Amino acid sequence: MSAISRRSLIKGMATTALAPALLQGSASAQSEKRPWWLGDGMPQESAGTPKIALPVNLQGGVTEEAIRGLVEIGVYHAFSNGPALPWSVSMLQPWVDKLKTGGIALGNLMIGGFPNTIYGRPGRDEEIEKIRQSVQAAGQVGVPVVEYNFYAHRAIEGYFEEFGRGGAGLSGVDYDRMKDLPPLPDEGTHTLSEMWANITYFLKAVVPVAEKANVRLALHPNDPPFPLSRGSEQIMARLDGWKHLISIVDSPSNGITFDCGVTKELGEDPVEVCRYFGSRDRINHMHYRNPHVMKPYVQYVEGFIDEGDVNMFAVMRELVKQKYPRELNPEHPRGLDYDRVRGPIKGYPGGGGYGGDLYDVAYAKAMLQAALVVERT
Repeated sequence: MSAISRRSLIKGMATTALAPALLQGSASAQSEKRPWWLGDGMPQESAGTPKIALPVNLQGGVTEEAIRGLVEIGVYHAFSNGPALPWSVSMLQPWVDKLKTGGIALGNLMIGGFPNTIYGRPGRDEEIEKIRQSVQAAGQVGVPVVEYNFYAHRAIEGYFEEFGRGGAGLSGVDYDRMKDLPPLPDEGTHTLSEMWANITYFLKAVVPVAEKANVRLALHPNDPPFPLSRGSEQIMARLDGWKHLISIVDSPSNGITFDCGVTKELGEDPVEVCRYFGSRDRINHMHYRNPHVMKPYVQYVEGFIDEGDVNMFAVMRELVKQKYPRELNPEHPRGLDYDRVRGPIKGYPGGGGYGGDLYDVAYAKAMLQAALVVERT
């Protein structure tokens, strides 16, 4: 009996000694299962999430004011138009370094100024060589994405100003306003097959260089997505064109700027299209906006990010599921009185400035955090 009692006593003492550790483990397990609203905090951007980004003007040099304007509203990623071709490391490195010092990563540079390449004219080989040099320079300074357009003509004549809630400026779009406009002399007219041949020539020359430089190319879809603009057909005005583009050279360096707003303007499902390109790792930049579409391809209004026809939360959830890790621009801020009294409104008719950007960034940040919460629970 005394041996049994000793064994029971020793067992009891051991259990008592282990109790704090067991309780701590149990509390830890319970803590891991606690929902976010009980104190786990809000999730933030990380390596495998979208990075909310805004444009900066680099041409005059990076200013402290521009950096503060981003960081104060929780934006740590930026993009910009690039300099004239060809780019060099000496051009780009000071911009990258100054932004980095302020806590901003430069994630995307827009490249342009190659009309001979777009139209298949003499001189395109010289332009393409400058583009190849520029892509190499971007890679050397750590800029991961180079964005570009390949319009035969961008139909900005279809834009006009409208007014929304409280008199805020909106951008109306109507194909009927410009569908009968004649070709421009410096552009001419171009068929779909001609434009596909031109971009195929471009991609086969540039994508291998981009791969070696660890740079991704991102082609923006037609916006507005009118299939015919001043007599020229447009390669990126339909979803089948987007899909064909990434098949020309099968590489992550040959991708698109996925614009959920343009997707809706085509009459397509933004979530399904996001899944198609995201699952193939071909979304190299992201535009996050929300139009109201009256007639696909023909008539829509670019209004506030919270009141269009796109389910913005569903799009953000899909990006999070796909672990999309690059920049997301909540673009085309609306025209607010806050910006109107501070100077000219930039961009589109009915477009806005910093106040509009602030509104869109806050909305996008809320959507991202909500999507991350749902994903982790």
